[in-house]
Order: sequence, then structure tokens, then C-alpha cells
Amino acid sequence: MSKSEVESLRKRSREYMETYQFHLSKNMYALAMFDLEQALQLYVKAKLLEEGVLYPKTHNVRRLLELLAEIRNDGTLKKMIKDYAVELKLLEEAYIASRYVATEFKKDEVLRVEKVVNKVVKHG
Repeated sequence: MSKSEVESLRKRSREYMETYQFHLSKNMYALAMFDLEQALQLYVKAKLLEEGVLYPKTHNVRRLLELLAEIRNDGTLKKMIKDYAVELKLLEEAYIASRYVATEFKKDEVLRVEKVVNKVVKHG
């Protein structure tokens, strides 16, 4: 784990959040949802590296969050994963849809997921 790799992941995570704001402002909800997924995925991978753990070769945000919660023994994060299972599933769908299937998302879904992403990031 290098400090530069952690910072690179964090920077890209922030950039995806900026891209999210652009896509949301243009009513491009599928792209906005994908941006949220990428932002959270990169953020969690940076957190795992900070914990001294090489993250697994997966894009599954829920699995990455579960690993982080397990490593930290973080009950709050575990509860968030359970409480926001629907929103995390939407993120997984956004990742898969961006690659294979055209899936549409509604603005309210995107905004709901944004709140969850922000809560996870704020939790640290």
C-alpha cells in the first residue's frame, strides 16, 4: 500500500462525484448513478488500503463495504449496509447496466442513493 495510491483513489472518487453533479444537472440519471457507484467503490478501496488491506478484485460495493466493516469491527457500518441494502443494490445494478444492459433510473432513486453514499463517506 502506498500513500500515493490511496490519494489517487480518493482523487478519482471526488472526480466521480463532480461528474455525478454534471450528469444529474443534465437529467442523465443512469450516468449519474454509475458515477455514484464509482465514487463509492473507489472511496471504499482507498479506505481498505489505509487499513493495510489489499482490496479484492471485485466491483461489488456491498462486498467491499462488508469487508471494511469486518476489518474495522464497525457495527455502525454493518448497520448501514443492512439498512441501505436497496440503495446498494441500485448501485450494483448501475455498474452492471453501464457495461451490459440499458437500465434507466429515476431522479428520486438517484437522490436516495446519493444520500447513502454521502452518509458512508461522512462515516469514514
